[in-house]
Amino acid sequence: METQTEHFECAIIGGGVAGLCLAIQLAERDVSVVVFEKGKYPFHKVCGEYISMESWPFLERLGLPLSELELPRINSLGISSDRGFMLDHRLEMGGFGISRYSLDHHLVEIALRKGVRVVQECRVTDVHGNAANGFQIRSSVGDFTSKVVCGSYGKYAPQFIHLKEEATSNADNQNYIGVKYHIKTDFPSNRIELHNFSDGYCGISKVDRDWYCLCYLTTARNLLENGKDVKQMEERVLYQNPFLKNYFTNSEFVHAQPLIISNVQFSKKQTGSNDIFLLGDAAGSITPLCGNGMSMGMRASKMLAEQLILFFNGKQTYGQAIKNYHLAWNAAFGTRIRAGYHLQKLFGKSRTTDLALKLLDQSPWLTSKLVSLTHGSVF
Repeated sequence: METQTEHFECAIIGGGVAGLCLAIQLAERDVSVVVFEKGKYPFHKVCGEYISMESWPFLERLGLPLSELELPRINSLGISSDRGFMLDHRLEMGGFGISRYSLDHHLVEIALRKGVRVVQECRVTDVHGNAANGFQIRSSVGDFTSKVVCGSYGKYAPQFIHLKEEATSNADNQNYIGVKYHIKTDFPSNRIELHNFSDGYCGISKVDRDWYCLCYLTTARNLLENGKDVKQMEERVLYQNPFLKNYFTNSEFVHAQPLIISNVQFSKKQTGSNDIFLLGDAAGSITPLCGNGMSMGMRASKMLAEQLILFFNGKQTYGQAIKNYHLAWNAAFGTRIRAGYHLQKLFGKSRTTDLALKLLDQSPWLTSKLVSLTHGSVF
């Protein structure tokens, strides 16, 4: 028996923060939207789970009742070297903490209420077509058609996405892994800390419930040199930082095993591929020191929604939407991305990091300037 093809004005591949925010904004303007998500909500993701306050008004406008959730407000920063030095600094804008488990769950509930078709436990296997004739989408649950396709699939590009060669090159020729735990520990709820170790850094901050997010990034080489044993790597490498050793040995781990992602590369940005719009990590993985990727993904969803609404209302062509989104993206994130790449070179190296932190400790104005480069303006 043949299944009937479903038709939509916009199809979004990937139901993370950027994809769900885009879907909600389009649905509010009566655009028919389908979101394809390979997982089943709610679920955990490897993520630092700190969101700068630039995103607070945007999320509340979407319908997320942040003020009612009693989330931790974060206005204090600590950065340590593996030699035991700690830089303390006040965050002018600051942020708040919320787990991806909770955030994505709230956003998908809003999307469903707005009339978005959310297809869970579904993998998109192929996309054919173009802006002129529309797109045909094949998935593990059936076929769909759409006028517009947006990729918000995260760090790993599916086979049907063809990126330009220069967009696939690494920023620093490294392959990274990300590891995340939720812990219960003695730690200020208004503080975020970043702890350096050899070829990596680990963040800790409070999220919802009484949990803290403990999430680190390091090179794949570190893991290989420790027999691909995460626990062994933590004890031999991360424990060289006395602050990290304390958190790992004196905290209660909510789950015995961490979430792990591999083959993470920090590539140059690309906002489109063969008439498919890209946003969030699909446009290229964002170094943590660029400022939190979640806020950047949300801001990108707002910029893209504005261009797509103009297109659907007949006020600009598809080509103009592609061009204007690209220009808006570069204007919003160009400096922030470059600053993050340069900052990353200062961290994860024992002597360089220690010297840099001691210099910044004597120059609070410079520290404030660098922090401001990683936080955008309210949108």
